[in-house]
Amino acid sequence: MSSEFDTLPSPCYLLEATRLRQNLQLIDRVQQQSGCSIILALKGFAMWSAFPMVREYLSGCSASSYNEARLAKTHFGGHVHLYAPAYAAAEFPELLPLAERISFNSLSQWQRFGGQAVAAGKSCGLRVNPAIDEVATDLYNPCHSQSRLGIPAEKATEQIPAGIEGLHVHALCESGADATLRLIQAVEAKFGHWLPSLKWCNLGGGHLMTRQGYDVDGLIETLKGFCQRHPHLDIVLEPGSAIAWDTGPLVASVLDLIERGGVSIALLDVSATAHMPDVLEMPYRAEVRNGGEAGSRPYTYRLSGPTCLAGDIIGDYAFDQPLQLGGRVIFEDMIHYTMVKTTQFNGVPHPAIAIRHEQGNIEIIKEFSYDDYERRLS
Repeated sequence: MSSEFDTLPSPCYLLEATRLRQNLQLIDRVQQQSGCSIILALKGFAMWSAFPMVREYLSGCSASSYNEARLAKTHFGGHVHLYAPAYAAAEFPELLPLAERISFNSLSQWQRFGGQAVAAGKSCGLRVNPAIDEVATDLYNPCHSQSRLGIPAEKATEQIPAGIEGLHVHALCESGADATLRLIQAVEAKFGHWLPSLKWCNLGGGHLMTRQGYDVDGLIETLKGFCQRHPHLDIVLEPGSAIAWDTGPLVASVLDLIERGGVSIALLDVSATAHMPDVLEMPYRAEVRNGGEAGSRPYTYRLSGPTCLAGDIIGDYAFDQPLQLGGRVIFEDMIHYTMVKTTQFNGVPHPAIAIRHEQGNIEIIKEFSYDDYERRLS
């Protein structure tokens, strides 16, 4: 749709470095003015070619697997907070050199692996479930009554288990500052008897402080108050979406234009199931540059992917001009929780990865080939 993208390979994720720095500067203001620390959650953004910029503002990463922890140590440095719903016995010794803080999802996991972690000099924590209802979509809500994530308040013993130094809480998803306030209130109400004995508290992710209209000052005041009430605690946040929120598009091309059952269909070289799974999972409607709601403009198309999955449909969008074979379609805000979730289902190529540097030049960081697909299989 726009000639500025015509020289890019297609499909392609394009990170806008200027936007990333603007996000990081805002996030740094939050940590500087609130007294808390903010680290990078690799589950949301793991584009390690951008880590040199991120390191200017953030001191470490959160990881949820061996691969993420190793990526953090190899390409980011700093300290690593490790949490997984369950650790494998064979892998756990390999995790120990990669993290400074390790959180356990259950008392049974702590009993099984805590001794090894403490002996290795790691600071250990427990993930808890504050049972607040801040996330409307069940798929992304970690706090419902049957959630496997964290220890519920009724299971919290009167005394913190010996050897535990931290509390890990993750209860939000792209939430506002008011939700962070309610989260902290729930933590103090339900687990406050543990806080005096601890050294740190990780408030997890979902704090979408870089979204337009977010009450940043309110968040700062909430966090500052929490720090002041518990001055002995190191308060940590690990936002996933906020780091790379609105930092660049996914550029696609039109492969075919057909009509079926009275519907105009544009087949693209990007796939909902392989490249933007949240469109199907959440569900979530991607924003398309120069595109609107179906019927709102003269030409409406059902944008679809190239895989053989019948439901590989991105959505119905209207345009002022008809789409053309080979023309570009630009999906906005596709850097966070996209590259980290992609698959090569059906052998569909992974989109290329590019950065528009702050000086304006575009660098193609990586293009993917058959060899990348073959190496994933046996």
